[in-house]
Amino acid sequence: MEQPIKVQEAKTRLSALLAVVERGEQVVIARGDKPVARLIPVQEPPERELGFVPYDLPDSFFESLPENEIAVWEA
Repeated sequence: MEQPIKVQEAKTRLSALLAVVERGEQVVIARGDKPVARLIPVQEPPERELGFVPYDLPDSFFESLPENEIAVWEA
């Protein structure tokens, strides 16, 4: 849709406007003659790999903590 839709019409036709957006189009909503908002399709973010730098945890990371360290954390 190229022509801005006025707020009242957008409220009345919201379901139809959402169908337009689902087809990949954009809808501009105007208050009077001034455009104030744009409805656009939601784009799913790409999947990210966990972590930001390559790093390997040492095996000692997975060992149990000594009792005195556990006591400090639980204090």
